[in-house]
Amino acid sequence: MTTAEETELKPLWLGIEEKLLELGAGELSGQAKESAIQKIAGELDDEGFRVTQSGGNMMQLRWALDDMQKAGKPLMKDFNDAIGALSLEDVLDPYAATNSLINNLSGTWVEFKKAERRPDVIEIIEDTRLSLLVEEAKKMSENESIRYLIGELVEREVIVNKLGITEEKLAEVEAEIKAEEAEKARVLGLLEKVDGKSDDEKVKHLITNDVAEELIIELGEFDQAAIDNTKKAMEEELKEQQRLAEEAAAKKKAEAAGPALEDISSDDMIDYIDSIREIMEFSEVEKEIRTMCDQSAIPQCLVDIAVSEPDKLDELEKTAEG
Repeated sequence: MTTAEETELKPLWLGIEEKLLELGAGELSGQAKESAIQKIAGELDDEGFRVTQSGGNMMQLRWALDDMQKAGKPLMKDFNDAIGALSLEDVLDPYAATNSLINNLSGTWVEFKKAERRPDVIEIIEDTRLSLLVEEAKKMSENESIRYLIGELVEREVIVNKLGITEEKLAEVEAEIKAEEAEKARVLGLLEKVDGKSDDEKVKHLITNDVAEELIIELGEFDQAAIDNTKKAMEEELKEQQRLAEEAAAKKKAEAAGPALEDISSDDMIDYIDSIREIMEFSEVEKEIRTMCDQSAIPQCLVDIAVSEPDKLDELEKTAEG
């Protein structure tokens, strides 16, 4: 038996047509016709439609049966066939689909054009659209199916029930989508900052701000070649920066090391050696010697000799003294 909730949702004309669809050919001839009418009226009464207690409802049943006999088939046969033939593309716009379906059926079923039936047909089309969306979603992975139905503005409760997922899983995917939308907003903000710049500068700006390539393509409207070319140019730029940095570091190191042995004047040589001897009297630890020599700006070449060949300092001193 139909529940009260289903009765509230189902219009009388649809309840009648569904009952007529169940009739056998032998139930419409002679005395059987009236028996069929009374049987259907009683069944509809049981479902809460109050047909036998309303002259108007009873006449609606009789007229529907007359139309069925004139057409030689029940309306619901044509209606169900038309609904079953609909593709997802056909029902993307439920209102346009309703217009098309009514126009196609009203040639045979004039009553179908009545304005009061239109909302009911729209609801059936929308239910059909939902079923087709769910059917399409179930061909996808779990996350993709959830995203698909969210994108089609399907209600949260329906997504959970139709896909058989938990509220937690739905919330997880919703959070991912929210994060992706926030990232897109960030990227659009970055693009605003380089508005008017060259394409190379725009792509470089996005890359240096850690924007994923797919978003550079989608939101920046650049192709993969533009991204690859910019990356290559950036790599060459980084290599040049690295080369310059290495040169600067080498120069700084050389300056810190001081002049080569052959470039030290005799007077400076004597002064440096005296300073080294004073330091070595203070400490015999190489690290400490090097630190104090560095603080005294003693050339690195002399420091190396002092810690590895200290006796050579005497030779260098004699040579400097002439």
